[in-house]
This record gives sequence, structure tokens and C-alpha cells, in this order.
Amino acid sequence: MAKVSKRMKAMEALLPKTKAPMPLADAVALLKQFNTTKFDQTVEISMRLGVDPKMSDQIVRGSVVLPHGLGRTLRVLVFAKNEKADEATNAGADYVGGPDLAEKIKGGWFEFDVCIAAPDMMGVVGSLGRVLGPRGLMPSPKAGTVTMDIEKTVKEYKAGKVEFRNDKGGIVHGAVGKLSFDADKLVENIQKFIDYVVSLKPATVKGVYVKSIAISATMSPGVRVLQ
Repeated sequence: MAKVSKRMKAMEALLPKTKAPMPLADAVALLKQFNTTKFDQTVEISMRLGVDPKMSDQIVRGSVVLPHGLGRTLRVLVFAKNEKADEATNAGADYVGGPDLAEKIKGGWFEFDVCIAAPDMMGVVGSLGRVLGPRGLMPSPKAGTVTMDIEKTVKEYKAGKVEFRNDKGGIVHGAVGKLSFDADKLVENIQKFIDYVVSLKPATVKGVYVKSIAISATMSPGVRVLQ
């Protein structure tokens, strides 16, 4: 059995004894009390949904631009050519190319956080499914990363766009900022994420859609949020 550190015990002592969900503003205020590390922890949200992950029409996935970003700049790679390549470069993409980049990735290079592709480059990108898919980096029309609007998409990810997809347990995870953010900015980012996931409720889902919500930092216990 893993030993619980004194630091973790001290944080857990601050949690409500009933483990009852808290209003979002109160949950964020409590979470900020856990800012006791030397590095700026990432704040994450987990939403347990009442979906059947085995049903293709109940997959919840998408991307949302957070109003206050993520607190870090994402490294964006774009598969494009000609004028679309110029758009990507002008929008601030870190890497732009075609077959050359594909070969580099096949060789084990993954120094990027987001992969975007113009539709006419999917013939090149398609061969990367086995290496990009497991890492959540494969461009997809549903996620908005296969698009003709390269300029807009690159700028959105640079500004703090977050991708998500429910896992095998029906839980959606996403980064929503840094623990150093002002409390009101964290609240706005988190509420934006929640509202967007709620808006994606599949038509075939019956009963309760959002079963529980929790927020946490990189090295903190989770805090349940009142829906």
C-alpha cells in the first residue's frame, strides 16, 4: 500500500468531511490553497458522464477555446502545402511541412503538442495513425484539426484551445489553466469547459448525463464540484 505523504494528508484535511460537492467558486478557492509546490501546477477537470463508451454515437469529443488560455504556449505542427503552408507559418505554427515531417515523426520525433492538417494532406498523415493515435495527436475532422481554415485553427490552439474525448470509463479529462491563475479566471475557464461538454450531450443518452465533476492540480487531491 502506497504511503501518503504529510503534504497530501494536510491537503486532504482541508476537504469537506462529507466529501460533498462544492460550488465552483468555493472549489477553486480551496484548490488554490494547495499551491504549495515550487512549480506552477496545472489545473485539470474530470467529468464523469452517463454515456456508454462502447456506443459510437455516445462518444463525447471536441475542442474548446478557454477564455484565459492554459498558461503555456502549445507547440503546433501543421501538415500543409502552398498557400495553406504560408497561412500556418503566418499564424504562428511551430512546424509546417509534408512528407518530410511525416518521416521525422515515424522516426520517433514528437516535439509538438497539437497536430493540424489541411484536407489535401491526409494522404500523408493517414500513415501516421498508429503512432499519433495512441498519443491523442492524430488530426481529426471531429476535433477540428483537419480543416481548410488553417490560420484560425492555429491561432486558437496558440491562444489556449483544449481537445478532449471521453475515455473507456466515460470520463472526460481536460487541462483548464494553472494554479497561479487568479481565482476568477480559473472559474471562467472551468465553467466554459463544463458548459461546452454539456452542450455535446448525445441524443441517445438517457438519464443523467453529467454524473460528477471534480477539479484537481498536478499534485493535489480532487475537489468535487457542485453541478
